[in-house]
Amino acid sequence: MKQSVGAKTLATPTPVWLVGTYDEAGTPNIMTAAWGGICCSQPPCLAVSLRKATYSHAAIVARKAFTVSIPSQAQVAQADYVGTVSGRDGDKFAACGWTAVRSDLVDAPYVDEVPLVVECRLLHIHELGLHTQFVGEIVDVKADEALIGAKGYPDITKVRPIIWDTAHMGYYGLGEFLGKAWEIGKTITTEGMK
Repeated sequence: MKQSVGAKTLATPTPVWLVGTYDEAGTPNIMTAAWGGICCSQPPCLAVSLRKATYSHAAIVARKAFTVSIPSQAQVAQADYVGTVSGRDGDKFAACGWTAVRSDLVDAPYVDEVPLVVECRLLHIHELGLHTQFVGEIVDVKADEALIGAKGYPDITKVRPIIWDTAHMGYYGLGEFLGKAWEIGKTITTEGMK
């Protein structure tokens, strides 16, 4: 029997993304965001939701662009740090020992030391309540060469992304491989499992 825990943001896991922006003065900034995901295949888009109080919110509205740097498990301390302090108060890139790279495709920076980067042009803004959802059209994905696997795409086991557990406010690593998409389901027939 299931037990109700109420209307909560418990659709776990969520990603640990570093959203990159430039402020009014052109200073690069990053913040950690967990409210995000892929939201469209064609055009390729992702969505990230931020509170208006964040320093990055106004920057995305003004610059019409943002990046998402996807840190590896080895970068969990830095990912936590950039989500706990504001870019209004200092240089988070410098504090983490990271390098801000100016995208040549969108008006936003990304983290050079992070293994996987998604560059986005702002497509839509949706006011949802406490959060604003920014839908970005993906204009490019950049990956460290060492992470490229089969078919020329990033290998998730080499990226080693961090996931966020909302309920317990903790970070976790990637789990074990469970099966190939569009294959493992073939073990189920109208008569049940094979």
